[in-house]
Amino acid sequence: MVSRKVTVINPSGLHLRPAGVLSQTAMKFKSNSIIEWKEKRIAAKSVLNVMAAGIKCGTEVTLICDGPDEEEALAAIAEAIESGLGE
Repeated sequence: MVSRKVTVINPSGLHLRPAGVLSQTAMKFKSNSIIEWKEKRIAAKSVLNVMAAGIKCGTEVTLICDGPDEEEALAAIAEAIESGLGE
C-alpha cells in the first residue's frame, strides 16, 4: 500500500468532468484506489462517489493505492490531479 497527499487545483473542484477523468485514470489499473478526505474514504474508480464528495479547489486529499500496480496507479492519479484533470 502506498499513499501521497495532493492538492486539487481545478477552479471548480471535482465536478462531473474532472471526476470522470480521475475515475478513468484510476480504472486503468488493477490496484484499489481510494481518496481520503476529512473522515471520508472515496473509491476513486467511482465517478459518482468522487463527484458526491464535494471536493473543492485548494483541498488537500490523500491518495491511497493498494494492489499489484500500486506505484504506477498512485503516480498516474496524482499526476492527473496535480495537472488539473484536463481543465
